[in-house]
Amino acid sequence: MQTNPTHTSLVAIGDSFTEGMSDRLPDGTYRGWADLLAGRMAARTPGFRYANLAVRGKLIAQIVDEQVGPAAAMQPDVITLVGGLNDTLRPKCDMGRVRALLEEAVERLTPACKHLVLMRSPGRQGPVLERFRPRMEELFACVDDLAARHGALVVDLYGAPSLADPRAWDVDRLHLTDEGHRRVAEAVWQTLGYEAEDPEWRTPMPPTPPPNWTARRVEDARFTRQYLLPWIGRRLTGRSSGDGRTGAHFSAELGKAFWVTPADHTNPGPVTDWQQVEP
Repeated sequence: MQTNPTHTSLVAIGDSFTEGMSDRLPDGTYRGWADLLAGRMAARTPGFRYANLAVRGKLIAQIVDEQVGPAAAMQPDVITLVGGLNDTLRPKCDMGRVRALLEEAVERLTPACKHLVLMRSPGRQGPVLERFRPRMEELFACVDDLAARHGALVVDLYGAPSLADPRAWDVDRLHLTDEGHRRVAEAVWQTLGYEAEDPEWRTPMPPTPPPNWTARRVEDARFTRQYLLPWIGRRLTGRSSGDGRTGAHFSAELGKAFWVTPADHTNPGPVTDWQQVEP
């Protein structure tokens, strides 16, 4: 991999992890690691273009059906693909089908970009991870195999102690905090060959006193009421949090994705706002 490369475009596809939940901005929208990464890349390259097509709740079949085609059509320098983890959390999961769909996605995306980036997703410490660990590790073995066969890059977040820490995760226990997303952006940044801004992104967070028994029980009750029960309800009724949603940079009216570029796209530097690129 080239050191300190220049990339002119990035497309990110996947589910809530790439959409940016739960890195919430003051206006209620999400930012997330992909937006942070795009901002860094744009600061180096005038005219940089970016599109985030990820949608929360999407299964790998939906990512392949709805996002892979538009991403490939954009012919970007870099495509990031993170998907399949939502499938592994379903009670009835056909891992053979998940692997086949992931392979289809990689085969379609590889010739459409200079660098395809795959990930071994982070795993939060706790009983949920232990229950689904075998499926997750089967998914990650598939990611490693596909990367080796197709020349894709792999970002290993699963093996990072800092991202296993519960403090890197939001109260819903499914999505990273802003600090977690910052570390993921750093991990992808370094994998693409850029000089490290945070060489210690894998380093565990400094220890803090654990919450007392009462505080843990209050938090457990809040989690169950606000997140776990609604999640179970959606599973039982066949609904998804992504129903009716499209990616941030996908026009449902036009039926295609579009680029955004920094509002001041002629000069490198910190990105404060994005604007749509006219067709």
